[in-house]
Formats: sequence, C-alpha cells, structure tokens
Amino acid sequence: MTIRAFTFPGQGSQTVGMGKELAAVFPEARAVFDEVDAALGQKLSALMFDGPDDTLRLTENAQPALMAVSLAVVRVLASRGVSLKEHAAYVAGHSLGEYSALCAAGAFTLADTARLLRIRGQAMQQAVPVGQGAMAAILGLDLPTVERAAADASDGEVCAVANDNAPGQVVISGHLAAVTRAIELCKAAGAKRALPLPVSAPFHCALMRPAADAMAEALDRVAMQAPAVPLVANVTARPITDPAEIRRHLVEQVTGMVRWTESVHWLTTAGGVTQLLELGTGKVLSGLAKRIAPEATASSLGAPADIEAFVAAVNA
Repeated sequence: MTIRAFTFPGQGSQTVGMGKELAAVFPEARAVFDEVDAALGQKLSALMFDGPDDTLRLTENAQPALMAVSLAVVRVLASRGVSLKEHAAYVAGHSLGEYSALCAAGAFTLADTARLLRIRGQAMQQAVPVGQGAMAAILGLDLPTVERAAADASDGEVCAVANDNAPGQVVISGHLAAVTRAIELCKAAGAKRALPLPVSAPFHCALMRPAADAMAEALDRVAMQAPAVPLVANVTARPITDPAEIRRHLVEQVTGMVRWTESVHWLTTAGGVTQLLELGTGKVLSGLAKRIAPEATASSLGAPADIEAFVAAVNA
C-alpha cells in the first residue's frame, strides 16, 4: 500500500520561468497566479515568468512565488481527481514551504498565504542590516559536529545551525564574523566543503527575532482552520493539526532550525510514508529525500508532464 506525503520547497528553488508552462497548459494554474497577483496588488506572475532574476530572488518576491507554483500544482491535481485529503497522509514544507503546505491542506486561504509570505519575506529581509549576517553550507560533517563548531565560533555573537537538510548537509547562520570563524572550524574538523551562501539575510537564527515578532502579529490577524491532514513541523519534526500550536511553531520557525532530516525520517518511519512527492518548483527536496530515506520513493511534480503521469498512475 502506498502512503504518501506531499512536500513543498523552500527559498532557493525559484527560477525565472517558474509556473509559465503550468499557466499555459492548465487554466486552474493560471487562476492561482491571478489570485495571488490580486492578493498582493502586484503582477508577481509576470516576474515569475519573465524575470528579472535579481528581483525574483528578493525574499519578499521569492517566497510568495514559490508558494504560488506549489498551489497551482495542488489545484491542477485536485481538478483531476487527486485531492490532497484523499491521496496524502501528511504534508511538510521546507521553511516558507510550511505555508504552502498549510494552504494546500486548507488551513489558510490562498490570498492570506500570499500576504503572510509577503510580510514574512519583508520582515526577514529587514531584520538584519545588509552585510552584518551570513549563512554557510557545511558538507561532510554530522549535525553534532557542526553544532559544536557553531557554538565555539559564537564568541558573544550569534552562530547556529539553521537547516539540517540531509546527512552531511548542514547550513549555519548568524553574524558574519562568527559564521566565518565557524567555517574555519568546520574545515579543521574535516568538512568536505564549507562555503558561504549567496543569501541576503541570516535566516533561521536568533538574529531573526524582529521577523518572528512581525509574524506573530500577522498570524494573529489571519483566520486558520485545522489542516485536512497533519503537518510535520520544521521545528519539532512531528505532526501537528491544532491551529494554535501551528501558529506558535510558525513563529518559532523564523528563528529556529529547520529539522528536515528528522522530518523525513519521521515521515518514513513512524508515519509509514512510502512515497514523498515534492509539489512545485525544482527538485531540491526530492533529492534530499533520496539521501535521507532511500527506502522510500521520491519524485517532484512541477512540470505538466510530471503531473499528467502521476495522475495517470494514481487513477490506473
């Protein structure tokens, strides 16, 4: 028996042209992009389809854009008889992808999700002055070793693990000088690579506290329903359905570590998931899933051909 989880990508998967083919082929996708454009009072879809890349990469644009493509895929699947409630046991999303997951599961409306992600993107960008923070990818070390290096490098500043993405792939975040020190400590500890990331702010660390406060206020103003299926939360790697608990974890997530390795482990062990499907732009999460849980099948649904093949397989 196939037990599925629908997963939703995070920032970094955006690319110029995202969603364009979906909009051309599926009217349901076009309707999603039109609704997001209206909610934001911006032709975000034009930016997604045609760029420019530097504007699309801005956090306040990339976050709602990635959500829009994910929800376009969800709506297309539903129009073909593949509803999330009937065909997924769980949802999970990487960082901003949690909002996509919750929208897909009916916890938020599409318009509210777009506006929340615009606020989140702006607040995260503004939390730390440009040049004061940094992030780095550490490859080839286990999580405890990277956590020790980050702690040793802090020296009165902030340096912490932001993302535990997969075995041997950990991201750190914090003050620029502290992250630079941590890079050298990780290299000395045997990291295969330790390299700064081209990001505009140090996400998922204590420096994001102003953004967490902004999201607490924004989430308090938005109606939320219990999701149709449980969300496996980034900060706990455990399933939740209670709206009050979800709000609290969404706020904690801004400064907390994305426990993606643990989340996928939970899904494929305690959750019994045998198939992980990444809905939206790119193939980052399906690639990570193959490393974390090779016993499960993992694939991405982002292009029309992928969607049609999946629908045909489900309905066979």
